[in-house]
Amino acid sequence: MEKPPLPSDEEGTRMGESRSETELLDLGVQGTSGGVASSGDADDRPAWDSKLQYVLAQVGFSVGLGNVWRFPYLCHQNGGGAFMVLYVMLLVVVGVPLFFMELAAGQCIRQGSIGVWKHISPKLAGIGYSSCMVCFFVALYYNVIIAWSLFYMGNSFQYPLPWEQCPINMTTNNTVKECLGSSPTSYFWFRKALDITDSIDESGEFNPIMTGCLLAAWAIVCLAMIKGIKSSAKVMYFSSVFPYVVLFIFLVRGLMLDGAKEGIAYMFYPKIEIWAEVQVWRQAATQVFFALGLGYGSVIAYSSYNPIHNNCHRDALMVSCINFMTSVLASLVVFVVLGFRAKNIVLNCITQIQVTNINILHINESVCPSCPSLSNPQGVEGTGLAFIAFTEAMAQFPASPFWSTLFFLMLLNLGMSTMFGTMQGILTPLMDNFSLLGRHRTMLTVCSCALGFVIGLLFTQRSGNYFVTMFDDYSATLPLIIVVVFETFAVAWVYGADRFLDDIEIMLKWRPPVLYKYLWKYVCLFAMVGLLAASLLRMVFKRPTYTAWNHTTVRYPYNGPGPCSWLARWRASFPSFLLTFLTSLKYMFLSIA
Repeated sequence: MEKPPLPSDEEGTRMGESRSETELLDLGVQGTSGGVASSGDADDRPAWDSKLQYVLAQVGFSVGLGNVWRFPYLCHQNGGGAFMVLYVMLLVVVGVPLFFMELAAGQCIRQGSIGVWKHISPKLAGIGYSSCMVCFFVALYYNVIIAWSLFYMGNSFQYPLPWEQCPINMTTNNTVKECLGSSPTSYFWFRKALDITDSIDESGEFNPIMTGCLLAAWAIVCLAMIKGIKSSAKVMYFSSVFPYVVLFIFLVRGLMLDGAKEGIAYMFYPKIEIWAEVQVWRQAATQVFFALGLGYGSVIAYSSYNPIHNNCHRDALMVSCINFMTSVLASLVVFVVLGFRAKNIVLNCITQIQVTNINILHINESVCPSCPSLSNPQGVEGTGLAFIAFTEAMAQFPASPFWSTLFFLMLLNLGMSTMFGTMQGILTPLMDNFSLLGRHRTMLTVCSCALGFVIGLLFTQRSGNYFVTMFDDYSATLPLIIVVVFETFAVAWVYGADRFLDDIEIMLKWRPPVLYKYLWKYVCLFAMVGLLAASLLRMVFKRPTYTAWNHTTVRYPYNGPGPCSWLARWRASFPSFLLTFLTSLKYMFLSIA
């Protein structure tokens, strides 16, 4: 589609510098029908008080809990240094261009996700609605993780820490059998914190302590979001910076631990042969996708509050680099702690079996059958890393309550800064698209948080942890990938990559490299379609699973107990996967109809 000429004044001259930013905004992005779409009253739109506020908000949203436990786990499972090289390559070729695309679209049109895609073409509004819906599903279970962090932080003010030793059964005056068969940290997590059922079939009653923590988490989010970016931005000064202070403190402390050197060596040791596995490429692409927060609409919402001439290209490069370096920093902290933990466990085991001269990097089941090691540690994936592996290591630190409080306060801030962005991805598009909601921002925020808390009670049942796993696996991944595929197609082919670059040139007053045109049209689009196909195939060939805690055998049966566990897992994933996926498809078909 050929781009129409720039509008001219009565003397035929092109638009000069004296034009207002509102006129430039109306010029920036035009609908596919050829007419200039209105962007709303830009003068009345809230704006960031400073560039620092905006950068902290974007960094706070993109840098979340996944950087602390998901990225280190993937490095551990997929070749260490080799996975990092693959991740950087995909970040540069796919992640940065898509991130830049969302930043530019939001800043140019100055609307939320619904308004941006509706501005390009009314038929594409469904992309924005899908983003809002997925954001809401993610917010439901993400705030539960924040509630867990609140619970652990509250328990960190005890000395000794309640997960340092197994409790005593007051009736028999013996150590609790369930704890003896596992470990103090696992017992505290599954029995004291979650009071978990043996399987997802047993819902159990509500956990009153976790219900209270969830209420507190939603109350914090509501208070921080109630005045829009004016209130949440002030919180960002602390919530975005504090995790880096804690990570550096933990890194310095961790480097002094026995086993830190082995942990770092295991982290960076490259296994290039891992590149031959398709699964590794899928996991690296998925991590890039989620690390930058693509498809949520939060990136678009935050950038829509920027001045029209802000250099969003530089912002895309800067935030992407900060995100990657944060993942590396968090991985260093994780691996020095895991090295310390593994060495302590293995040395104790070696003492018991009287074996000497064993390298903990190469310990295996034939030497120490009961010992987790760096090559096969227990509880390093997801929540297990924070609430089992890290708590076990910190319990061995001098002044352990201090380190535990610091760690869970860091998790709380990481989770909150991401939650602010997720909620912004819901509230901003709704307020921009519906004037009634825009006039009642406070009521919309309170009602959204109240609704999130009520639905979130699903996760405070004794079986709630199983539902969190299902939501994490199926409520966001596939719908978000579909959203980004449609976003990329809309910009690169429906609107036109050349036209989009022209609009960016007007906005930034310099033209980005033409390489972005080919990345958007071919590389990014094909990469996202490939990721979508790989995710679908994985769902077809790998049945849904969850890690169950059986209080009798005190083991982690990965597929869950019972002959009907497969059916139970599908039933558990129904509210998160089926509803989200079908609704997303509905909006997609409406978009192209």
